Amino acid sequence: MTVARYGMTARNFNRSFTAACRRAGVRVIPVHATRKTCATLLVALDVHPRVAMQVLRHSQISVTMEIYSEVSSEATHRALRRLGKRLDGK
Repeated sequence: MTVARYGMTARNFNRSFTAACRRAGVRVIPVHATRKTCATLLVALDVHPRVAMQVLRHSQISVTMEIYSEVSSEATHRALRRLGKRLDGK
């Protein structure tokens, strides 16, 4: 599936993403990094790998499992929970 299929080229999508980051006042990162962040958060939330596969639109479970094989430590879980609470304003 390409972005161009839906009326926008990948290059224009990247430009739009960069502009949105700047408007939001956040650091500009590669679009693909957002997928890795999503996968990491799904791991931290103990989402089943098959569900993550659907969310991430992977065609093979092996791709998802490579990401899920990065086991998070309890310290990482605690840090992510604290971050989540901070982002929720608690």
